[in-house]
Amino acid sequence: MKNRWLSSCLLSSNGHSVLIDCGEGTQIALKCAEQKVKPIDTICITHFHADHISGLPGLLLTMSNEGRTEPITIAGPVGVGNVVRSLCVIAPQLPYRVDFIEYEKGLCFKSADIIIKAFPLRHSIPCIGYSFELKRSGKFDTEKAKLNNVPLPAWSRLQKMEEVEYNGRVYTPNMVLGAERKGIKVTYATDTRPTSAIYENALDSDLFICEGMFGDNDLLSHAKEKRHMLFSEAASLAVSAKAKKLWLTHYSPSLKEPEEYIQNALDIFPFTECGFDGKTIDLQFPEV
Repeated sequence: MKNRWLSSCLLSSNGHSVLIDCGEGTQIALKCAEQKVKPIDTICITHFHADHISGLPGLLLTMSNEGRTEPITIAGPVGVGNVVRSLCVIAPQLPYRVDFIEYEKGLCFKSADIIIKAFPLRHSIPCIGYSFELKRSGKFDTEKAKLNNVPLPAWSRLQKMEEVEYNGRVYTPNMVLGAERKGIKVTYATDTRPTSAIYENALDSDLFICEGMFGDNDLLSHAKEKRHMLFSEAASLAVSAKAKKLWLTHYSPSLKEPEEYIQNALDIFPFTECGFDGKTIDLQFPEV
C-alpha cells in the first residue's frame, strides 16, 4: 500500500544483521529506517510468494554496488537456491558468493552470534518460521576454576568462551563458568494458520512477531480458507508460548487501519502491539 511496505524484518547484534524476507521495496524501507545493508550476513526466506521475496535481486545488487565481497547465506524452503538464481537472472554477476541452506526438519544454524532455528508453518505453499536466539554464558565461578586447577592466566580467555591450551593442557569454558543464563529470543511466524510448531518454537520469546492478516473475529472462516490468522489467534499463541511481547504484522490490504481491531488481541494478550514500518525495539540481556 502507499503507506505500508511489503514483508521484511531486520535483526542486528554486535555489528551483524539477519534479514527476514525481502518483499519489493525492502531496501527503500531499510533506508527509511536508517539501516545499512552491508552488515547483513544472512537472509531468511519464509516462502516463495512474491510479497516475501521479490525484493531480493535489487537488494543483492545494492550490496554489490556498495563493494561487498564477503559471502552471504540465504535460507529458505526446499528449492530456495533455484528460486533465487531464477530471480537473479537480472543480477547475474555478483562479486560475492551466495550460499544456500534448504529447510529440513530440525534445521538449526548460526549467523555470527545468532542461533537460528527453522520450523514448519501451515500455508498454501511450503512455508517456514524462524526463532532467533542470543545465548548467554554463565557467570565466572572462581571456586569452580580453582577446583578444576585452572591457571590464572587462562581465566580471561575462558570467560570469553575460548578454549585455552596452557602448559600442555587444554582448558574449556565449562571449567570456570556457571550455568547458562537467560539470553534473548525473537520468533517470527508468517504466513500461516496457528500450529503447535509455532507455540513450541516461540516458547519464552522476548518478542514474538506474528501475522495478523485479519482483525475482525467474524472473518475466521475466510482466514482458514486463505491459510492466514486473526489478531485474536496470534494473541492466543502468544499466551500459550508465554511470550513477553507480541507484534502483529502482515495485514491484509483490506485492513486499512489495523489499530481499529487491536482490542481483539489485547483482550487475550495485553502485551500486543500493532507493527508498522520502521518499528524498532532494543532488547537487552536481563540483569542477572
